[in-house]
Amino acid sequence: MSNLNMQTGSVVPKYDPQNPYAYPAFMPSSADSSRRSFHVDDFPVPTVKSEEWKYAPLEKMGSFFMPYDASGETAINIAYSDGSTLDDHVHLHRVTRQELEDDPDSSFIPVDRVSVLGWNAAPQLYKIIITGTLPSALVVTVTSASLSLDSLHLFFTIEKRSQANIIIQHHGQGRLSESIDIRVKDYSTASFAFIQQGDKESQYLCSQRLTVGENARLNHSVITLSGDIARIRMDADFSGANGYLNMLGVYFADHGEYFEHRPYIVHNYPSCTSRVIYKGALNGIDTKSAWVGNALILPQAVGTDSYELNRNLLLTSEAKAESEPQLEIECGDIVGAGHASSIGHFDQEQLYYMESRGIPENIAKKLIIRGFFKELFDEIGILDLGDQLLHIIDTRLEHEE
Repeated sequence: MSNLNMQTGSVVPKYDPQNPYAYPAFMPSSADSSRRSFHVDDFPVPTVKSEEWKYAPLEKMGSFFMPYDASGETAINIAYSDGSTLDDHVHLHRVTRQELEDDPDSSFIPVDRVSVLGWNAAPQLYKIIITGTLPSALVVTVTSASLSLDSLHLFFTIEKRSQANIIIQHHGQGRLSESIDIRVKDYSTASFAFIQQGDKESQYLCSQRLTVGENARLNHSVITLSGDIARIRMDADFSGANGYLNMLGVYFADHGEYFEHRPYIVHNYPSCTSRVIYKGALNGIDTKSAWVGNALILPQAVGTDSYELNRNLLLTSEAKAESEPQLEIECGDIVGAGHASSIGHFDQEQLYYMESRGIPENIAKKLIIRGFFKELFDEIGILDLGDQLLHIIDTRLEHEE
C-alpha cells in the first residue's frame, strides 16, 4: 500500500468499517486491494502482471485503458414489460457527474482504470428512482450500433418499502464501458437481471456497485450469452442489519469469446445473508472464462451467513475456465460461511446413456445443458425470463450442428 501511495502522491485515510468503499480508501480485503478514486492517475495501465487483470485478453482491450471521447451512440429505452406507460412509480432523471458524486444515496466510486475513464467520458448519466410497487417488470434496453467506444452510467434507487423487478438487456454491436449503481433501501425488495447478448464483435466492460439496506432484499442476476469480450465486476455491501443479497450468474461462451465475472461482497452489518451461485458452460475453440469471487466478513458482522459457488462445464477440450472463490472471516460469531468451485468436462457417459435410450445426440446435449442451468433460471423469477434464455442457448447450440 505504501508503494502505491508514493507513486500516486495521494493520502489514503483510515478505513471506516461502516463504509468499506469510502473515497478514496482501499477495500478492506487482502484479496482485493483495489483503489477507489475518481482520478485516473490513481490507476496504472493494466498489464499481465496485474492481479485484477491477469486472465483478461489485454491485447484486445487497449482502447479502454486510455482517455477517449465517448461516441454517445448507445441508445436507451425504458418501458414496462407489458407495454403500459411509465407511471409515477418510475422517476427518470438525466444528471451530471457532479450531481452523482454529491448524491448521498450514491456509493459508486470507480474501482479501476476502465471504470474511471468511462465515468469521466460518459455523455449519458441517468438516475432512476423507484417508489412503491411496480405494476410489472421494468425493462431497460441498451442498444449499441457502432464499434466506436462509448460509456454509460445508470444509478438505480429503490426507495424505502418499495418493490421492483428490473431487466437490463444489452444488444447490438458496440464497445461499451458501463457503470451501474444500485441502492436498495430499508425494507425494500428488488430483483435485477442483467443480460449481455451482444453481437460477435461487441466488447462490454462493466463495474457495478450494490448496496442493500436494513431488512432489504436484492436478487441480482447476470446472464452473459454472447459477445467478443464481457467483463463484469460487482462490489456489494450492506447499509443495515438483516439484509439479504442473492447473486446468480449464468454464462454460455462460444468460439473465441471471453467472459469474466467478479462478485465481491463485504459483510459489514450484523445478521446479513449472501448467496452467490454462478454457472458457466464453454463451447468451441479458444473459448475462455474467468470467475473470481470474494466474501469478506468484518468483525462487527455478527450472525453473518455467506456462501459462494461457481461451477463450469466444458463442452469441448479446447475451452478453458478459471475459477477462484475466496473467503475472509474476521468475525468469530457467524451462522456460516463457505465457498466451492468446480471445472469439469462434458460427461460422455451421461451422453452415451441417453443415446442408448433413443435420444439423439444433439437433443441429449441440450437436455444436459438445460439441466445444468435450469435451477438458476427458475430462481431468477422475473416473468418467463428463464424459458427465453434457455431458448437462446438452444439456438446457439443448433448453430454447431
